[in-house]
Amino acid sequence: MNSSIASRFKGRDVISVLDFSKEDIEYLFKLTDHYLSNGYKEVLRGKVMAVAFFEPSTRTRLSFEAAMSRLGGSVIGFSSEEGTSVAKGEKFIDTIRMLDSYADVIVVRHRYEGSAKLAAEVAEHPVINAGDGRNEHPTQALLDLYTIYRLRGDVSSLVIGLIGDLKYARVVNSFLYILTIFKPKKVYLISHPLLRLREDVRRFVESRNVKVEEVFDINEVLSELDVLYVTRIQKERFPDPLEYEKVKNAYRVTAEITKRCKDDLIILHPLPRVDELDRSLDNTKHAVYFKQASFGVPLRAALLTLILGGVEGVYT
Repeated sequence: MNSSIASRFKGRDVISVLDFSKEDIEYLFKLTDHYLSNGYKEVLRGKVMAVAFFEPSTRTRLSFEAAMSRLGGSVIGFSSEEGTSVAKGEKFIDTIRMLDSYADVIVVRHRYEGSAKLAAEVAEHPVINAGDGRNEHPTQALLDLYTIYRLRGDVSSLVIGLIGDLKYARVVNSFLYILTIFKPKKVYLISHPLLRLREDVRRFVESRNVKVEEVFDINEVLSELDVLYVTRIQKERFPDPLEYEKVKNAYRVTAEITKRCKDDLIILHPLPRVDELDRSLDNTKHAVYFKQASFGVPLRAALLTLILGGVEGVYT
């Protein structure tokens, strides 16, 4: 255990993946490996995690709750605004202040960009961003990269393709940001012209010396890809319903691609899926998205352990 790295995690907020160094992330991954190989210890007994999910969630919320439970801690909170004082008109910052008085860490998901940062400014205890509007979803990016690390090893030798909603999907932003830390060989941005990556995100990624290329047809680059990251078109993020109607059936990835892809291609998806990822892929060796989701518990358990200062108990 490297105590100097562990100390950098204790009590910290997690608002963006860019808050972390490569060394930090690799340390987090080693602890995740440890939990997968050795199981969990109740190193967070007596600690309380608050989940403040102002937007619906299944995998993120439940994996955080399962992680905290496996570490011996307890969970309070809510999974929607209904039935809370927010529905009565309570301000977001007042809700955060109250949760801060009840819990040792707060996990926040909200439809507005910047909400997690605001929560961190209000709360004395650490805040973890579980998705803020179209902005970021840092623990999903950590999970995505961990899946690649676990299944394919060193990212620097890989060609990665992102296909789907690159304009509104926060998971795309965070995934690209974390790739700027680990420097893949190349990244292809594959989308409908109306769903192209935001220019500010692209400029940032290129400024960090990551080679990116935009294409509109996956068949142009499929044979080069080591990793294909698929995202759904997120109807709830579109400011204009007519724009969504133009692109809602823009693409679909099926088992047909396995006839032309690399033998060791892996296909990721943050889930949930709609029609963009055909179920014909589920039983192929390329589909790793359910395994990807399963890594959410040990990865988030490792993060909670470090943030709440329980890491020494893991190795004793």
